[in-house]
Amino acid sequence: MPSVTMPHRRRKTPDSEDEIDDDSSSSGATSSSQRFGLNKRARININGDASPRSGSPLLPDGYLAKPNTSTKNGRGGARREVEKHQPGSIIRVKLTNFVTYTSAEFFPGPSLNMVIGPNGTGKSTLVCAICLGMGWGTQQLGRAKDVSEFVKHGCQEASIEIELAADPERHTANPVIRRNIKREGNKSQFFIAGKVATQKLVLDLARSFSIQIDNLCQFLPQDKVCEFAALSPVELLHSTQQAAAPAEMIEWHSNLKDLRREQKIVQAHLVGGKENLASLESRHQMQRADVERLKERAAIQERLRLLQKARPFAKYREARNRHTEAKKAKKNAQAALKGLEKEVEPSLRAVNAKEEYLKLVNEAVKDRKRAVDRAEATADNLATKQRGMDDKLKDLDMSLDAEKNGDKTRKRDLGRVEGTMTSYKRQMDVEPVEIDVASYNEHRREKERAMAELRMKRDAVKETGNTIEYRVRDNTEKIERARVELENLESQAGQQGNKLSQISRDTAVAWDWIQNHQNMFEKQVYGPPIMECSVKDQKYVDAIEGLFQNNDLLAFTCQTRNDFKTLQQQLYGAMKLGEIVLHTVSSGLERFKAPVSEAEMRRYGFEGWAIDYISGPEPVLAMLCGESRLNQTGVVLRDISDQQYSALEDSPISSWVTGKQSYQITRRREYGPGATSTRVRNLKKAHVWTTQTVDPRAKRDLQDNIRGWSDEINDLKQQTNDVKLQLQSLGNDFKDLKTEKERLESEKADKQKANAELRALPTKLEQQEEKLAQLKNAGEEVRERIEQIEEKKDNLVLEKGQVALDYANAVEVFRQAHMELLQAEHVLIEATSDVQVLQDRKGAVKEMLEAKRREVTQVEKDFASLNNTAKELLLQCRKLLEEAEGNIENDFYSSLPEGQTSDELETEIESEKARLELVHEGNPHALQEYEARQIKIDKLQEKVQAAESKLEDFASSINEIRELWEPRLDELVKKISDAFSISFEQIGCAGQVDVYKDEDFDHWAIQIQVKFREHEQLSILDSHRQSGGERAVSTIFYLMALQSLARAPFRVVDEINQGMDPRNERMVHERMVNIACQENTSQYFLITPKLLHDLKYHPRMTIQCIASGEYMPKNYQDLDFGRCVDIMRKVKAAG
Repeated sequence: MPSVTMPHRRRKTPDSEDEIDDDSSSSGATSSSQRFGLNKRARININGDASPRSGSPLLPDGYLAKPNTSTKNGRGGARREVEKHQPGSIIRVKLTNFVTYTSAEFFPGPSLNMVIGPNGTGKSTLVCAICLGMGWGTQQLGRAKDVSEFVKHGCQEASIEIELAADPERHTANPVIRRNIKREGNKSQFFIAGKVATQKLVLDLARSFSIQIDNLCQFLPQDKVCEFAALSPVELLHSTQQAAAPAEMIEWHSNLKDLRREQKIVQAHLVGGKENLASLESRHQMQRADVERLKERAAIQERLRLLQKARPFAKYREARNRHTEAKKAKKNAQAALKGLEKEVEPSLRAVNAKEEYLKLVNEAVKDRKRAVDRAEATADNLATKQRGMDDKLKDLDMSLDAEKNGDKTRKRDLGRVEGTMTSYKRQMDVEPVEIDVASYNEHRREKERAMAELRMKRDAVKETGNTIEYRVRDNTEKIERARVELENLESQAGQQGNKLSQISRDTAVAWDWIQNHQNMFEKQVYGPPIMECSVKDQKYVDAIEGLFQNNDLLAFTCQTRNDFKTLQQQLYGAMKLGEIVLHTVSSGLERFKAPVSEAEMRRYGFEGWAIDYISGPEPVLAMLCGESRLNQTGVVLRDISDQQYSALEDSPISSWVTGKQSYQITRRREYGPGATSTRVRNLKKAHVWTTQTVDPRAKRDLQDNIRGWSDEINDLKQQTNDVKLQLQSLGNDFKDLKTEKERLESEKADKQKANAELRALPTKLEQQEEKLAQLKNAGEEVRERIEQIEEKKDNLVLEKGQVALDYANAVEVFRQAHMELLQAEHVLIEATSDVQVLQDRKGAVKEMLEAKRREVTQVEKDFASLNNTAKELLLQCRKLLEEAEGNIENDFYSSLPEGQTSDELETEIESEKARLELVHEGNPHALQEYEARQIKIDKLQEKVQAAESKLEDFASSINEIRELWEPRLDELVKKISDAFSISFEQIGCAGQVDVYKDEDFDHWAIQIQVKFREHEQLSILDSHRQSGGERAVSTIFYLMALQSLARAPFRVVDEINQGMDPRNERMVHERMVNIACQENTSQYFLITPKLLHDLKYHPRMTIQCIASGEYMPKNYQDLDFGRCVDIMRKVKAAG
């Protein structure tokens, strides 16, 4: 296989540009294929059917997708039996606008797939497609952060379609997964079998086939090779189980780690608990004597406390005795009161009888008063009725007068109607007026036509006047704009504004709008660098301006995302502007640091960084650093030496500007230190940030235009005066015609009205005759109404007389009721006097009776007071019993002497106080500490017992799971070790794989031991003992050892052979072919940019050869790869 040769650097050749890698997006350079208008396309697995042209084929027959069945000399070969893909393996991968691919389709074989091709053709892109297409994220690749970055440059959407081999037990057709990636919004959409699905459903489908993209033992992309090599033995065990062990083993291991972790926690708690328990018990024993003394003192204090609390019991007994005596006194007083009441009862009875009589008289007086009120009300109602009849009589009189007056009016109307009829008859004898309507209409139309002509002339003159006024305004505005431009020619801002308008009219319009609407933004929005920035020293202007594209100089700078959205909606949406560039800067200029120190920069021959020569607002400078890396671009006005150039190739500086040229270096460090390409461009003369004097010709043109427009305005004003005179003349003529037209219409209307009135006279005469008949009939109706009114009046007079008689009778009833009231009131006065005399006589008796009652009341009050006191004391006693702390306190209250008084109780309390003073107090907190410590000891003993029981449970559970997991793990690792050892034996070395076992299952690990030299002993694989190539060989052999054990349907290894020497690479390749091409093994993808010659080939292998670049046809299917192989065979045969 041919090796890859990196292009040599060419410097100081402005017309040539070396190939720039696709990943160097920041440089803004254009690849050679783009310069010649060709799209970069991929040719994948295009294997022709052509027969070999020589006896010894350049490539084996199995290389072709369709193996040869015949040769030129008649020899034929048997067609290889078509193998079936295992469930979950990849049958097809189709990519559209994905990274470097415009359109490509892969058809991997079921066994080993070797993906080869030069660097940069897109081999690793296939790996990225498999990862992203299966639903995993970019973090598994170690490349771009956002999935949108995988969309091909210049496209808005990419798609990945992967067809997996079906599981016959679950699927009727091969599952097809498609992922569409949109650049805008960094969004993805998933499909399964053409139907929309979620990312979770896609991941579930992949995992149902045991696909583990996140396991480096199955999926090892290029950027994760170092990460896999750096896996710790513990992590390697975890990845190995995920790749080759059943799910229950992973679960057992996880359970063992969890159980051991919890067991250690419990063990630590148990040790601490036992130590704490021993300490507490020791202190407990030392304090026992002091506690006994304190308990005695506490007993005395407790008895003293109970005696003091028992005071309510003694008081209650005393109150109960006083209550009994008061109860007897109450009964005696009530008996004496009853005897006195019985003795004075006869005299009181007479007084009471007289008082009852007084009450009856009072009721009689009240009845008489109500009778008087009723009689008075009846008389008042009749008087009111009589007044109402008088009002009705007055109304009838008024109605009668109205009828008589109406009859007089009717008679006057009768005479007037007869006169009108006589007048109409005389008018009917007059002849009608003659009128020529057609003549009048013709004259009116002539006037209207003349008016219309005048109106058209007037509109035309007005239109001319409007045109003149528009030209005057237009010329005035032109003069104002020219004067502004004239002022701008003499100012720096104005000159820059003119340059901005010349470069991009849309950007200039947008800048004018932003300046007038800054209040709409959260923070200030800055204009294009053309307007906001300047070069500090004009001798550097060509060098600085040459670093920018037009888009950089025209870009607007926003400081917040909301301002960016607002400006985007306004400029793109509302104003429909096209050539607009927007950037958002959220961090300051301090984030952009120089790649080297100032001293190192001077050593490379530079005078400064590009950012040092530009002045402007900090956010705009930060934007330019982010887009054009001004903080990393060196500047010098002279050429640098060859030594300085060589030093720059290995320095962190990737771009610089000399006197006449700019340099851009692109490095691909993964391909070695020599993998660089340099782009050199000639600097053009600056035209944006240059300072120049006012252009005399432009100034003279503006002044001439202002004079010409001013003269034209004067001529137009004279034309305006002529137009006004024409409009005035036309207006007068129009007014005369309108007056004449109105006169004709009035004259015609008067004649028509006279004839119409003459024709209407017969009708009017009939109407008057009908009115005359109505007036004559109305006379009879008036006489009838007058008779009816007089009849009503007579009836009302008779009714009024009857009401007057009823009123007289009512007045008599009222008088009699009043007399009876006076008699009853006289009797009431007499009865009141008798009652007063009797009450005076019984005053002494009542006084004596009231005194006795007061005595009884006082006795009852004293009894009630004692009763309440006794109840309160009883409640206190009951409360004490309820609040008693246990039976001891209740027994104490029960043991108190029944007849003990309060004084006796107080004596006993004083005695206990004296005893208390004789007992030494000591440490007052010793007893509390003793009891609290005893509680802690009891709790700790319970915790220790519980922890010991829990540890026994943990040990039992761990042993139970370990007996299941450990033998199967040993068996799995032994199989891996056997395969690993065989691989090393094939290359004359030795290796084995063991399980490192520890008390903690978190520390169990895979221990790989290797020996690459005969005199060495087996040693653990690490970065200190073995070289990079030896570690790479060990890694690939370990991955191959998993091949027959892995549950995954396919495995991917990207550029694992990088760093191997030819011997190791050849041995590893042969071993890989032998293992990966065995029957019933999983699918394998090996991606490599380089291969040695004459490597081992197996018929079960599939070679995926990727070709891309500027020489690919637009339609990759036009390339016959088989024919290319035939040509290679001819060349080899001819050699």
